[in-house]
Amino acid sequence: MTHPPPAGPLLSVRNLSKTFPGQRALADVRLDVFAGEIVAVVGQNGSGKSTLVKILAGIHEPDAGAEITVRRADGTEVRGHAATGEVHVIHQDLGLISLLDTVENLGLGHGVGRQLILPVHGKAERSRARQLITRFGAAFDVTVPVGNLSPAERTIVAIARALDGWARPDQVLLLDEPTAALPDNESKRLFTAIRRLAADGAGVVFISHRLGEVLDLADRVVALRGGRVVADVQSSGLDRNALIRLITGRDAPRAQARTAPAPGGEQVLTVRGLAGTGVRSVDLDVRAGEITGLCGLLGSGRERVCGMIFGAVAREGEVRVRSTVLPPGSPGAAIANGLGFVPSDRQAHGVIMSMRVDENLTLPNLKTLRSKIGSLSASAERREAAHWIGRVQLDPPLPQRDLEQLSGGNQQKVVLAKWLRNQPCVLLLDEPTQGVDVGATSAIYDLIRVAAAGGAAVLVSSSDAAELAALCDRVIVLYDGAVAAQLKPPVLTEARLVRESQRPSAPPQPNDADVKAGAARVR
Repeated sequence: MTHPPPAGPLLSVRNLSKTFPGQRALADVRLDVFAGEIVAVVGQNGSGKSTLVKILAGIHEPDAGAEITVRRADGTEVRGHAATGEVHVIHQDLGLISLLDTVENLGLGHGVGRQLILPVHGKAERSRARQLITRFGAAFDVTVPVGNLSPAERTIVAIARALDGWARPDQVLLLDEPTAALPDNESKRLFTAIRRLAADGAGVVFISHRLGEVLDLADRVVALRGGRVVADVQSSGLDRNALIRLITGRDAPRAQARTAPAPGGEQVLTVRGLAGTGVRSVDLDVRAGEITGLCGLLGSGRERVCGMIFGAVAREGEVRVRSTVLPPGSPGAAIANGLGFVPSDRQAHGVIMSMRVDENLTLPNLKTLRSKIGSLSASAERREAAHWIGRVQLDPPLPQRDLEQLSGGNQQKVVLAKWLRNQPCVLLLDEPTQGVDVGATSAIYDLIRVAAAGGAAVLVSSSDAAELAALCDRVIVLYDGAVAAQLKPPVLTEARLVRESQRPSAPPQPNDADVKAGAARVR
């Protein structure tokens, strides 16, 4: 028997607060989500978004007095902790097993069927998997490992798994930063799937730091600031600047023009014949004081270059810092020769989440913190951590807090600070503001500019063309594992970067003397 959508909201949250030792993360939060509606929850890192997600996912218990209610189409209501079981959450890491295919990932949690040893993986299961992904407008091979799928396709598999077994369409789906690792074209595919789901009667909660996505996708925007709801408005009346004011309480910061490095600055980083998985041949140079960007679609090789240079990813070719050739596969040699590397996946490769802030900050270089007898000086570590916490404006400034308790933006500041502390001559940044709010993004840009002004050669790899156009002195475009173009002002624009990324090369346009399409060497 089908039922009409409930008259009230599918999800109703009232008086939701959460207190941790020394911090109140949420205070009297109110949230409604109706059938067919996409609600964006926005806020700076530390605003309480992550805590709200964990409560709705059933990971954290709220403070006493909170009311969480899910209304079913048949009129019944589920309250309290049981209601969180009615909210289907897709976390940023998706929770998929890369070596398993779509059919197997969809079957996780459903047992092994009638067979006692091997999971069921027959024609019926494959057909059912295809039906689930077709619901979201997708069509791909459900028998290949999900690690071989595109990021958007993997996200659709995670959504399909979360919705598998829904007795009715009008339930609640919460998406936490689902596009953090997706390029624009992949995000659009995912948005089509989300809109289709809402059209079927689901209520969708969408969390993202990408303001353009919020304006494009959401019907309504709920803004958190300091753990409180400060706005609940229709998105149709918002533009980017208005959205930034809701999030930060102030107007968007004005972009600071880059000051070009002095001509003839010392060539610090030299790369010749860089090759490996996804990279065919890349030559590039970066000079002291220069911020050079790497642009390219996912699969262009752009996302692997920084890791190859640092020695964290297998490579061929020569990497030289000043006159020293770095051996492949040796991050230790890279660090010893003045390289710092901020990877795109900070939780997996950038920090140790179970360690404290001060321990992460000082980990790359403990020599300066040792006492005369060789042991680590706790007082020296505290002083050093306090200095860098102040430099990067960590909020809250608590050096002994476990890193896993910090927001994404504060975690990223710690990753950047631990390398800046080493005063690197080469700073490699892979997606430096991924999953970071607008306020923390501005602070990270300032830190990058200060590092360059201090003489570091900075290489920034990013899927955000607007970020590269605003931050960099020049940008190298990769296509199919090789250099396709180089852009400098005045043709260094977001639109031009997007265009160059989508084709292997193009002849220079009139007055485009700075575009060297198909260049084999970029200096």
